Amino acid sequence: MLGAKFYIALMLALADPISAAWAQAKPSETLKVAIPQRGAWDAGVAELGHRGGIFQKHGLNLEILYVQAGPESIQAVIGGSMDIATAAGVSAAVGTFAKGAPIRIIGSEMIGAPDLYWYVPANSPIRGIEDLNGKTIAYSLTGSSSHAALLALIAQYKLTAKPTSTGNIAATITQTMTGQVDVGFGAAPFGLDLVEQGKVRIIASGNDVASLRTRTVRVNVTSVSDLQNRREAIVRFNRAYRETVDWMYSDPAALTQYAEYSHLPETIVHRVRDLIPMQSLVTDRIEGIDQIMADAVSGKFIPAPLTLEQVNELVQIP
Repeated sequence: MLGAKFYIALMLALADPISAAWAQAKPSETLKVAIPQRGAWDAGVAELGHRGGIFQKHGLNLEILYVQAGPESIQAVIGGSMDIATAAGVSAAVGTFAKGAPIRIIGSEMIGAPDLYWYVPANSPIRGIEDLNGKTIAYSLTGSSSHAALLALIAQYKLTAKPTSTGNIAATITQTMTGQVDVGFGAAPFGLDLVEQGKVRIIASGNDVASLRTRTVRVNVTSVSDLQNRREAIVRFNRAYRETVDWMYSDPAALTQYAEYSHLPETIVHRVRDLIPMQSLVTDRIEGIDQIMADAVSGKFIPAPLTLEQVNELVQIP
């Protein structure tokens, strides 16, 4: 009489031969993943794929740590406490690599910045970008994508504004609404409820910054040692990550999972997915290397553009 294990293996094989092979060949392997800004749609790919069982199908179990911003997650990878950092600002990754840190970019996390915006309280006298001279404008942490985007905004419009680090988005909302900074930064879905309620006004978005529109702004990163010693697991991570992105834009179940994960109302959930197009989350190429280098130099993340050899060393998408 055939045992229960045979029937389980057969069912797995019929559903997905590759996943079935992994299920029979070895137990689930754990990857520790650092993610900034809990609740974001794009940064939440790993969380959503884990909740949806996609990473498990590829023989992976994810242990997720949430941090304030990308620079913290990169440092966690460098320190060895985490295997992968997702949604880290590309300027921070380039700058950290240029200083000799043993990190490698394994995928693009976001192309363009359709999710990013700057806002003021409803009663603020600031009405547009032209009113930002001399004002304090928030970003999360030095080296983050919000920092690089703000520097690009200031450079494009030749502003005399003062960039001010305010930590995570929740802390930024508090500091903006209490007047500690003149202008806050946000990233969808965070703060969209305040916009709908008329408590804040958006005065600029990532789409207003020409240099951000067609280049990679955030990346996924691992360490040199993990890429060398656990390359096969990272290959499977990338496969599961791409499969999760497809699922997020094709299956209503993904929106249900996102609503539970983010604790957002249904109207905001649908608005976020419509705001961030699927093509922004293409993972297997880094877009706009020349512009990335130019922005990193102007933002003083690096003294000079990386050479082609350095770029090829840094960007290693399995």
